[in-house]
Amino acid sequence: MAARKVARTSRNPDLIRGIGKYSRSKMYHKRGLWAIKAKNGGAFPRHDPKPKAPEQPDKALNKYYPAEDVKKPLVNKRKPKPTKLRANITPGTVLIILAGRFKGKRVVFLKQLPSGLLLVTGPFKINGVPLRRVNQSYVIATSTKIDISGADLAKLDDKFFAKTIEKKKKKGEGEFFEAQKEEKTSLPQEKKDEQKNVDGPLIKAIEAVPDLKAYISSRFSLKAGMKPHELVF
Repeated sequence: MAARKVARTSRNPDLIRGIGKYSRSKMYHKRGLWAIKAKNGGAFPRHDPKPKAPEQPDKALNKYYPAEDVKKPLVNKRKPKPTKLRANITPGTVLIILAGRFKGKRVVFLKQLPSGLLLVTGPFKINGVPLRRVNQSYVIATSTKIDISGADLAKLDDKFFAKTIEKKKKKGEGEFFEAQKEEKTSLPQEKKDEQKNVDGPLIKAIEAVPDLKAYISSRFSLKAGMKPHELVF
């Protein structure tokens, strides 16, 4: 047979919540604390605490918190996966940019960079779009293709588009109140030369095809009566 569970009752039941039936002195005698005290020379027995194991230095430091919040870098355990290129985007494909400064412009796709972004160019001399990086989510691939075999793309990577941050000198009190026109930052000559080297063969390939130059220089836009779902690019 299973053992019966005995309900434990308190020696000092509550009359109401927080107030017991017996007083503190009554419970002193009821629990026999006077006998324990008399047996040990008029004082309650005390046991020596067990010796604690020496704390590790790391654990000891974790018990205390600094007065100011100290930012700790988070460990990124995510393994980046290479971005998969859409099947209809191949080197030389003419793309339509859907967002940003050059929205609606037609550009030529050159290659995919290690970051997953697409390297495109106008060319700059035809429609004003320089060498840029574009996310493939914001482009429409067309069926028009251009021969880009003559273009040298070896020097073009993500580092080519890195911005150089220059430290600004602190202005004095007199210079601060003087109205001076800030000079516009010009593009480095190295990037200008690389733009010409890439666009040169592309412009020759575009001019060899009738009406292709006018097609790339024109901006794409939807007009009245055009149905986007029926368009063929």
